[in-house]
Order: sequence, then structure tokens, then C-alpha cells
Amino acid sequence: MPRSTASLAACHAPRRVLDMGYVTSLFARKVVAAAGEGIDAASILSSIGLTLDDPLDTGKMVPAERYYDMLEMIAERIDVTDLPVRTGASMWLDDYGALGLAFKAATTLRASYARVERYARLWTSVVEYELQETTEGTLFIMRRAGERRLGMRLSNETTLASAVSIARQVCAEPLTPVEVLLRHPAPRSIAAHEDWFGCPVRFGAHLDALLYADETLDRPNILGDEGISRYLMTHLDAELSEITHEPELIERAKAAIAQSLSDGVPKMPEIAHSLGLSARSFHRRLSEHGMNFQSLTDETRRGLAEGLLRDARHSLTEIAFLTGFSEQSSFTRAFKRWAGTTPANYRKDMAHR
Repeated sequence: MPRSTASLAACHAPRRVLDMGYVTSLFARKVVAAAGEGIDAASILSSIGLTLDDPLDTGKMVPAERYYDMLEMIAERIDVTDLPVRTGASMWLDDYGALGLAFKAATTLRASYARVERYARLWTSVVEYELQETTEGTLFIMRRAGERRLGMRLSNETTLASAVSIARQVCAEPLTPVEVLLRHPAPRSIAAHEDWFGCPVRFGAHLDALLYADETLDRPNILGDEGISRYLMTHLDAELSEITHEPELIERAKAAIAQSLSDGVPKMPEIAHSLGLSARSFHRRLSEHGMNFQSLTDETRRGLAEGLLRDARHSLTEIAFLTGFSEQSSFTRAFKRWAGTTPANYRKDMAHR
């Protein structure tokens, strides 16, 4: 198993309560950044209740209609013809939280897109995705109801560009769709679209989708790991079912700890900094939830270890490394303290259930 996949091990993303008509603020912030100096970024973000100092956070939602309003406000100030592809090119999997990590950990691009199909409602209530096999390949379809106003059209183009951008980040070979389809009429020029996608972009189509060759979707991802993927999906499933009730700070901290374990056990100041907090503030806020950094780290390591032990392909030595231990013996002692049994016995018990 590639050592680099250890950074994919993360806890579930912050719990979100979605009413109808909300999208993640991540897209709004990325669009504003891509628009550049031709707009007043602070004013534009203020129109949807955000500030320049807000961190990128998939869990912070904005009303979809206000997001479309914002896009149209930008269109009044600058030429937005190629803004969707510039925004899509700026999207990174690490910005997507646990879903981005699950996308990376999937073993093939088809499996990565299946994660989006399954879990996208964690960060939008207005878009649904579907993988659909056809005689020409497989369609990754985006479904969004409502009036095809300019804001929605720009949003749809941005979403499909983003879907290609994140796919290129997990592929070992250059990735190009067979075709991009968009239901709305074409803008005044589609040169930037076809240059960036690297394939024909057909406007006025019967759906919004990416068409891929099956062999493209079935190539192995460079960071795919089934064990870690299952671990992440377990937590995403829990979030979908609204089982998790931990405060957002705790969940974000656990995700940051899990991502750092491949380099050893992280220090509290490092995790605090990644969360935008001072060590003192982080300690205080953990205390408010009846926790300290050591207990939070142990809980994160135990959860990751238990998830990996359910996959027999991972050796105990590998799991020790992935959970931040330099030696298997140290991992065994710690796991016995956490679970009351050895990792080997835990694995046997799980196999018989």
C-alpha cells in the first residue's frame, strides 16, 4: 500500500443541516478569487454573508439563489465567459474536506465519482449526480432544477469544470472527457471551455453531464486505497444519517489529526494552526467540550485503527504506520489500552461477525 495514502485517513466532515436551496460557500469563495481584481471581492462576498477572512469550508452554506445573484453581480462587472473554467481549475480535492479525501482514496475514477453521486448532498441541496452507462461510455450527470438564469448557467459550467479538475488530481495519466454537455445556450465564445476540457463542449444538449470513455473511468487512481476508502465512507454514511452530533470543532480537529498521522503524532500547536486557532484558544475550546488534545488524538487513532483492521489486506505493521506509530509493538500496546484486546484478536473477532 502506498505510504502517501496515509494522508487520506480523515474523520468525517462537520455535520451540516441543509434546508432546501443551499450550496457550499466553497464555490462562492473560489469564484470570487478567480474573478480577480476586476471586482470588489469584499463587497461581493458580503452580499452572501461572507468575509474575506472566512476560511474555505464546505460546511458553511449559502442560499443557492443568493449565490446565483452573486454570480450575476460579477457578470455585471467583468467578462465571465471563461470564469467557470478558471474557477474549476482552481478547485483542489483538499478543499472538499472528508468527501475530497474519499474521492482520493477510491480505487478508480469511477469509484471516485460514485462517492460524489452518493454524498454530494452533504454540501448541496440543489444538485444531484448520477453515473449512467451508455453505449458511448459513461455519463456523469448533474441534475439541478430551476430557472436557467445566468447565475445557474455559470454555476453549472463551474461545477462540471470542477468535477474534471478534481478527477485530474487522482489520475496517473492525462485526463480528458469524451465530451462535455450543457443544457443552456453557448456563451459568445466556447474556445476557453474546449481548450481547458480538451474535448468538444456541446451546449443546448438534453442534459448537463461529462461523458467519459469506460477505460478512462476504470483506470486505477494514484492514491486509491480500499481500506482507507471504507473507513472514510463509514463516517460519511454516519453524517448522512445524522448520527454524529459532535461539535464542528471536534470533527475538524479529528480530521486534521488523522491527516497528519503518517508523519507521526502531531503536536497540538500544529493542529491548532491548521484550524486557524492559537494553541491556547484550541486548548480552551477543547476543554469547553470536556476534552483535551491527548484524548482527542487517541480517539482519532483508535477509530482509524479499527477501520483499517477490518480490511485483511493491511498488515499490522502498515496499520501501525498509518496510525502514527513507529513500531508495531507500540501500536499493539496502545490498541489494547483502547479496546481491551490486541489488534490481531480484534481483527479475528471482526472476521467472524
